[in-house]
Order: sequence, then C-alpha cells, then structure tokens
Amino acid sequence: MKKKVGLYFGTFNPIHTGHLIVANFMVEFSDLDEVWLVVTPHNPFKKKSSLLENHHRLEMVYLACEGHEKLKPCDVEFRLPQPNYTATTLAKLEEDHPNYEFSLIMGEDNLNSFHRWKNYEVILERHSIYVYPRISEGEMDDRFKEHQKIHRVEAPVIEISSSFIRQAIKEGKNITTMLPPKVWEYIDRMNFYK
Repeated sequence: MKKKVGLYFGTFNPIHTGHLIVANFMVEFSDLDEVWLVVTPHNPFKKKSSLLENHHRLEMVYLACEGHEKLKPCDVEFRLPQPNYTATTLAKLEEDHPNYEFSLIMGEDNLNSFHRWKNYEVILERHSIYVYPRISEGEMDDRFKEHQKIHRVEAPVIEISSSFIRQAIKEGKNITTMLPPKVWEYIDRMNFYK
C-alpha cells in the first residue's frame, strides 16, 4: 500500500505556529501518513523585497519540523523551472516517489479559485484535496461541493498570517508565542523583517 502524503504549499515567510497546527491536524485527524511542507521559491518575475531568500525560508521549515516525525520540509520546487505550476510539481514528485500517493492541502480560499489553476482537472483526476476552513470564505464552489476527491477536514481556524508576523517584528512586538522557538531564534539572530 502506498504511503499517503499531504502537500502543504507555502512561501513560509516565515513559517509560524498556525502552519504547524494545520499540518499536524491534517496528519493526525485524516488518513494522511505524512505532511510535506513544500516551500515555494521566490518568483524571479516578481520583485518582493519582504520575501526572504529560498534557503532561509527552507531552513526555518526544517527548524519548525524538528521533533515532528510526520512533518517534512520539501524543496522540490527549487529544482523546477520557473514559473512553476502545481501540476508540474505533482508530476515530478510522482516520478521521484512512485510508492507515495500525493494529495494537496489547501484552505477554502484557495479551493474557491482552484478552477483557475493550470490543469486543475488533471490534478483532481489524479489527486485528493484536503481542505481546511478559513474565516468568511463563503460557500464552497458548487463544482467542488460533492466531489469525491475533495475532503473537508474540520481543522481549527487559524488566523495568524506571515504578513502579520513580519509587521509585528518590524514594530518590535513580542510575537514569540506565534513562532516555533527555533524559528524565532533564527529570525532574531539573522535580524530578519526589521
């Protein structure tokens, strides 16, 4: 039987306790065996000065996953041509890991725009999607409501955002409870987001 892996994509700029709560909830309260936190690379076509370099964000994901054996950092997208699409990432992972069954993890907000993704029909044909709730996202798109490949997981609604954390650090606020301790130490040592 194939190992079931949920893929949780993000810039993780920085990764915070909200990300870990969702990832851990998915692996403990669904049929997933592991969750891989896929760090999405800096898009070379978009200038975003607040986005840390890929290796720094990946390092923070490594630090955050320490001690959580079912949560794994993943840098597969760093090795794919940019701009990259999720369908390409999934094809690469399937090729590299034929004994794994990959699913996507996304918030309701992403599901509502999923029909605009490149090759979304192919993704849905080949992969399940685990959806976690978000505040005020309204009704789920009708085409996905009863879809057999879409699983709603009643995970806690976490409204911490990386942009909120970056702004709070810039303002000198103490937000250490919102970050894994080793991630906070890394941010502080590297003087990020100030």
